[in-house]
Amino acid sequence: MRTALVIGAGLMGTSAALALAGRGVTVHLRDHDPTRSRTAAALGAGTDEAPEGPVDLAIVAVPPAHVATTLATAMREGVARGYLDVASVKGGPRRELAALGADLSAYIGTHPMAGKERSGPLAGSADLFEGRPWVLTPTPETATEVLNLALELVALCRAVPVVMDADAHDRAVALVSHTPQLISSMVAARLEEADETAVRLCGQGIRDVTRIAASDPAMWVEILSANPGPVADVLTGIAADLAETVESLRALQSAEDGARRGGTAGIEDVLRRGNAGRVRVPGKHGTAPAAYEVVAVLIGDRPGELARIFADAGRAGVNVEDVRIEHATGQQAGLVQLMVEPSAAPVLAAALRERGWSIRQ
Repeated sequence: MRTALVIGAGLMGTSAALALAGRGVTVHLRDHDPTRSRTAAALGAGTDEAPEGPVDLAIVAVPPAHVATTLATAMREGVARGYLDVASVKGGPRRELAALGADLSAYIGTHPMAGKERSGPLAGSADLFEGRPWVLTPTPETATEVLNLALELVALCRAVPVVMDADAHDRAVALVSHTPQLISSMVAARLEEADETAVRLCGQGIRDVTRIAASDPAMWVEILSANPGPVADVLTGIAADLAETVESLRALQSAEDGARRGGTAGIEDVLRRGNAGRVRVPGKHGTAPAAYEVVAVLIGDRPGELARIFADAGRAGVNVEDVRIEHATGQQAGLVQLMVEPSAAPVLAAALRERGWSIRQ
């Protein structure tokens, strides 16, 4: 691939353009808002000048509702040898494109499983897709050349290709992406009118659950509008679990021993099923999640403290598998939770104590 045209200079389009431009591909940028393509060009994502002739690959990075018409227009213009989109929904846009009479042999639907809470070209990053799954949804009609161009794009962005059926993809993202967004927003919405004393008690749990609730509502309305059925199906199951959980909690308020036992069993059931589901979430390097030991260290909010603690862990010969920071409310300090192999936890704790760190149980 020597040339590419990115249509849509938002987060996804700009990030793909930055990755391609950084690896020697000549990238042209187009957006319905010229200021966005100019901004992306100024960031080093390519040029906002139109290509002189057909490019190797056109990458359509627009909201799902506009994917088919944007692709059809680009195909009529003959701007590229191959065409793909990076929208988060795949089945609907492909059917719309077919209904518009487009040549589906020149097209492949794709979806990089990456993103941020922020949007727009200024949020773009050349490493956004690095190490992340990038779904490809070829059909028997997809030309080999187009599939190869898509695979080359994924490689240049240092992502991991995953081949799926388009409708299976839409059901999958309804479960692992779209529904979590709604649940996160629903939980965060409870905080809007909460008493200030309750909000001040927010810890890492509520921060984890509500992190993605900061996402752009307009963007998510477009995504959810393109995949409403599968998301509603997942939420129906969650609603049933929620109703049973509410009933179990009410039973725990009962004066009858039998009712309380039934309530306890109901709560335990949903928690155990949650444990079983959580175990299936891939861990480090895509493998099954490991049972790490946590070494919690009190750390001051000063420049260089994180670098120092990681350097001390390195000197102890311990590999930190994961890390989390829990900030202390109203204090210039927090807890750094270092996740390590269980056998390494005592070694790390002892080494850090030796170097003056305060270890918390």
